[in-house]
Amino acid sequence: MTSESKTRASAPAGVSHLVLNCRDIEQSHRFWTDVVGFEQCGELHDRPGMVMRFYRGGDATHHHDLALTQVRDPGDEAKDKWSMAPRALGLNHVAIAYPSREAWLAQLAHLQNAGVEFHVRGEHGMSHSVYISDPDGHGIELLYDLPREVWEGDLDAALNHFDPLPTEGEGALADNTEYRVFGR
Repeated sequence: MTSESKTRASAPAGVSHLVLNCRDIEQSHRFWTDVVGFEQCGELHDRPGMVMRFYRGGDATHHHDLALTQVRDPGDEAKDKWSMAPRALGLNHVAIAYPSREAWLAQLAHLQNAGVEFHVRGEHGMSHSVYISDPDGHGIELLYDLPREVWEGDLDAALNHFDPLPTEGEGALADNTEYRVFGR
């Protein structure tokens, strides 16, 4: 990362959601639903080797507040590169929401200008995102939320949707505004 920058960081709106790696997803599911009170609102489908469930609190206007993913073989992947596939218990990634598409795009340009590596760049069915790491290797997802009418018709399908994009160059800064509407 360079300290001299032609761009400025955009102020985020706040934390969007947290993703936790867990040992036993059924046990964790019962804790977060029966004990804490979250409701399950979706689950990943057709992702071999990846078990992930999505939860939200009482505010159904937000797509999800928490996700749980089950750890598979801890020695399965290289330890030095961040991956969304869970390798150890604890934090998988924290998602930071930006208040607008424009602020998020400005932040992407700022990150690229500062030399930050984009691990994954893509369009989910309920948000558009970039995944990066902090200096300690913690996963961070920076996103902006799509309008509610895009995902509310079938939240589970929106949570399962992902179109990968380039992680370098101009393609990593592109953003499609022809949003697919789920539930139609």
